[in-house]
Amino acid sequence: MSTVTQPTPAAEPPGQRESEVLVDVVDLKVHFPIKKGVIFDRTVGYVYAVDGMSLQINRGETYGLVGESGCGKSTFGRALLQLEDVTEGEVHFGGLDLASLKGEKLRTQRRHMQMVFQDPLGSLDPRQTVEQLLLEGMRAHGLAKDAKAAHTRLVELLHAVGLPKNALTKYPHEFSGGQRQRVGIARALSVDPQLIVADEPVSALDVSVQAQVINLLEDLQNEFGLTYLVIAHDLAVVRHISDRIGVMYLGALVEEAAADDLYAQPLHPYTRALLSAVPVPDPIIEDTREQILLPGDLPSPANPPSGCRFHTRCPWRQETRCDTERPELRLLQVEGTPATHRVACHWAEQIASGELKPREVVAQDVTDQTLVQSGSDDAALGAKGVTDATG
Repeated sequence: MSTVTQPTPAAEPPGQRESEVLVDVVDLKVHFPIKKGVIFDRTVGYVYAVDGMSLQINRGETYGLVGESGCGKSTFGRALLQLEDVTEGEVHFGGLDLASLKGEKLRTQRRHMQMVFQDPLGSLDPRQTVEQLLLEGMRAHGLAKDAKAAHTRLVELLHAVGLPKNALTKYPHEFSGGQRQRVGIARALSVDPQLIVADEPVSALDVSVQAQVINLLEDLQNEFGLTYLVIAHDLAVVRHISDRIGVMYLGALVEEAAADDLYAQPLHPYTRALLSAVPVPDPIIEDTREQILLPGDLPSPANPPSGCRFHTRCPWRQETRCDTERPELRLLQVEGTPATHRVACHWAEQIASGELKPREVVAQDVTDQTLVQSGSDDAALGAKGVTDATG
């Protein structure tokens, strides 16, 4: 793979050399107001899309973020880049608090942080050629002052992502889905970023094309020293590309560990359920391994359960703490578990040792009746609780 000529590097963000931690998120919350009214809008509640996320991403690593649809993964990625207004919390990038930046200072800082969107066609302007798409960001950050040098860089960028030179004159609709995603990756690379947030980068692509794009991301990381936050719900994709993985449920992390450690010994009940749903191509192992079926649907983020957010679907639920006390993401004292493995569960040690046994649970409709009486749309968002199966 040819080496792309790098532009004159911009000043590095303050504090970048002081620590290997590139991104430090502390208790991040993103709440969207629910409005009612015909003439005058009034706030009747909030959607707690992200509610207390804390994580760190080291420079040069790939951090995978997984979870069910609707758990807040994409909102978190956008909030990290300040594309969504942050309700509360801190986002430090290279030691600089992004929440404190406004206007031109924030725009300048965006050069170091780029995003690859889920829908490659929807994220590309259909009226612009590839050349115009790539030059737009470079001009905004003063990287295309010399037209000849800029054109040379564009050709090398396309070669780096596996596209021919003549792609510069084409429009997005003239490419396949995988090729459009490559254009999106080239656009992110055009401003020489340090962090790339990839939001479901391969979910809309065929399996064979998925492998090509994932391998491309790995090659580009090795070549340019990039740091990735990969948001996905495909556990196989995340395991293949990630150094560390965070599992997200209803707006917050429930488990975080190195990729191999997480798959070898999942400790949170939700993570165990997710991994048990991944098919194994060996029929003997598939028939004998643990399989956990979760009842009900993901609760409404506009009316999240009290205590542990997962207790309404958890087979190991204990009434003493699960219903009332929200667990913190903490390190566990479990034999064979590395010191970097964190879990948000009151009973993780007892579950791992087998002291607590799973119980069969069935879904129970515990929809908030006040929402039903008020005609709120949130009343139709599914069951929010379980009961122990009897008989």
